[in-house]
Amino acid sequence: MGQQQLLMIVLALIIIAIAIAISISLFRSNAVDGKRDILIQETSAIGSLALQYFKKPKEFGGGGQSFQGFKIPVQMNQTVNGNFMTASIVDDKVEITGTGTEVVTGGDSIQVRTIVTADNMYTVIIN
Repeated sequence: MGQQQLLMIVLALIIIAIAIAISISLFRSNAVDGKRDILIQETSAIGSLALQYFKKPKEFGGGGQSFQGFKIPVQMNQTVNGNFMTASIVDDKVEITGTGTEVVTGGDSIQVRTIVTADNMYTVIIN
């Protein structure tokens, strides 16, 4: 009877260890998804500023139907959630890349890119 009880205890410990490992993995996955969502919101906010710049006439400090001259505001270059140092202006669109502070795998950080055109804005998840 003692061996059977000992075997049951060992089996219970193994099941508990597996449950804890799965819980940690799920928690980490949810944390990464949450950080990614925040990063998408922040790049979209900067994208809205770029669109405002595009639509504002040059006389009022805007781009006058052009993204040329748009810069990310200094106070938005770096936040608690990530860095937004680059706003690449290509043709009639601007690409805002955000690199998060959360590391996903190995040394790779969360990274998203929001692309803004005159009549569209969408986000691509890089990592």
